[in-house]
Amino acid sequence: MDQHPTPHPPARPAPASTDRARWTPDRQRLFLTALLATGNVTHAARTAGMSRASAHRLRQRLAGTPFDRTWDRALALHAQSLADPFAPSPARRAARR
Repeated sequence: MDQHPTPHPPARPAPASTDRARWTPDRQRLFLTALLATGNVTHAARTAGMSRASAHRLRQRLAGTPFDRTWDRALALHAQSLADPFAPSPARRAARR
């Protein structure tokens, strides 16, 4: 009796985009740019396609890194722009650098 080995079922394809649930470098830049412009963590996280809670978890994980320091700087520059409504926006200043 000839027995043919049973073929393995095809491998499941990877989800369309596993990056949807990850803070990629592009998402981090998008988040920080939106944070600079708005001063609002929730809005900035949504702009990057992420949640506010995941943004805070990321910041905690990256404490002391450029991401963490840039977060602080973005909020400080945004607050400064609110204090002086005639000063150029922080986003425009950052774009000139």
